[in-house]
Amino acid sequence: MLTNVTRRRPPSEVTSQRVLIVEDEFLIALDIAETVENMGLKVAGFANARKHALELAPRADIAIVDVNLTDGRTGPEIGRRLAERYGVTVIFMTATPDDLEDGVEGSLGVLTKPVMPEVMERTIDYAIANRLHGMAAVPRELKVFRRNPHH
Repeated sequence: MLTNVTRRRPPSEVTSQRVLIVEDEFLIALDIAETVENMGLKVAGFANARKHALELAPRADIAIVDVNLTDGRTGPEIGRRLAERYGVTVIFMTATPDDLEDGVEGSLGVLTKPVMPEVMERTIDYAIANRLHGMAAVPRELKVFRRNPHH
């Protein structure tokens, strides 16, 4: 990994953000967790299917959600429930982002797999800024969903 990298020390409301990783490919989940921890954030837990993801939801502020999981294409439903019921900021990750063309209610957007660590970091920074009403550039790799004008 990179050495001699100095990180700015983010304020405590940033570092208190907890990231739920909903991904059925173990090595990808571990890569995301390493990125999260290197940012000084906490991993709220790992889930590879709907039941466990929803059990962990109360512990999460942000969720990285794969579309296709061990129980099928449940990612969009999980993301919608995380956002609506628990106020979690949801970012999807999939090899087929066009499947989410219309977006998912309550979620920020979608990244196309494979996702490089620096892209994940910029996307999480953007999600935190969005949660905390701060400013951050939208990573060009993130396809942001259009907001529903009725909300």
